[in-house]
Amino acid sequence: MATKLIGLAGSLRKRSLNHALLRAAAELAPEGVEIDIRTLHGIPVYDGDLEEAEGLPDAVVKLKDAVAAADGLLIASPEYNGSLPGTLKNGIDWMTRGGDASRVFGGLPVGLMGVTPGRLATAVAQSHWLQVFMRLSTAPYFGSMMQLGGGSKLFDDDLKLADDATRDRVARYVEGFAAFAAQNRRG
Repeated sequence: MATKLIGLAGSLRKRSLNHALLRAAAELAPEGVEIDIRTLHGIPVYDGDLEEAEGLPDAVVKLKDAVAAADGLLIASPEYNGSLPGTLKNGIDWMTRGGDASRVFGGLPVGLMGVTPGRLATAVAQSHWLQVFMRLSTAPYFGSMMQLGGGSKLFDDDLKLADDATRDRVARYVEGFAAFAAQNRRG
């Protein structure tokens, strides 16, 4: 049985290093592992009045259903001002709405990776994400860490992961997370 992962980056930028990292992860995934990269575009800032008046936005419903059906969620998160990005947190918050957060997140294997142009990588943001995902009763992957600093030197002008040592690290991380997700499949 194939392992299906949803990839979600914490940046909306067209030239996002974290989107590029997810694309590299999908490219380097082992045989039998599919990474379906989704986007946060179209998800408004959470507003309880909007939810009450109109229900969940279509973009949220589609993302929730995709995550709920997946074997795991692979997050590529930048670190903004020593914490997690609001855009991605907003998307996760929306996905907990509607009374079915446990359907979407309960027991879900979650892998955290991130890249930043700075040298300090994304360790602080990942520690903050762990608090969020533990609160949502997910199954975080602790097999290895994927925190990359100096990201602008790792990717070429077309945002392809060009550093061979980093490609090997990403391939090993994806292989380990996919095995963890397959072993901890829900349902």
